[in-house]
Amino acid sequence: MDNASNLELATLGGGCFWCLEAVYENVRGVHKVVSGYAGGHRLNPTYEQVCTGTTGHAEVVQLSFDPTIITYQELLEIFFDIHDPTTLNRQGADIGTQYRSAIFYHNEQQRSLAISAIEKLNATQYRKTPIVTQVQPLEVFYPAETYHQQYFRNHPAQPYCRAVVAPKVGKLRSHFPAVLKPTS
Repeated sequence: MDNASNLELATLGGGCFWCLEAVYENVRGVHKVVSGYAGGHRLNPTYEQVCTGTTGHAEVVQLSFDPTIITYQELLEIFFDIHDPTTLNRQGADIGTQYRSAIFYHNEQQRSLAISAIEKLNATQYRKTPIVTQVQPLEVFYPAETYHQQYFRNHPAQPYCRAVVAPKVGKLRSHFPAVLKPTS
């Protein structure tokens, strides 16, 4: 079992938080995934407020992870693979600043690793267009409402989950089999 005293935090935004949450819940070394909001100017925003696009917040997930099992760099590799970091303020049909691609770093090492990852991907023309992922310090994280937590696990048959979330989980399973938690 992982040692809770070794845990670090990562905060990532790559479109709808249900997608990122469902993916990272399957990654070994990730202890907890909390859907929420970061990067905005309104205190204690609600989902309805964030959806207006006027609060400045992005939908994000905050991961508690054990870096001796899964590194921050590996988390970033998954992040860049499961969403499109080249589309400004959108992921598929989800459009608005709340769906932007963003990395909210917790320390200088995370900032450096994020910038390095973006530079490497841009140098290889990974997606043929430049990555627009924002890299900024995390100022505050607001957990989303309870009904958003573990959404895919609780609503796998919901149409959005079947059409959008499930393929991202499938992509994780096919592209990163070595990082998957054992299934019981």
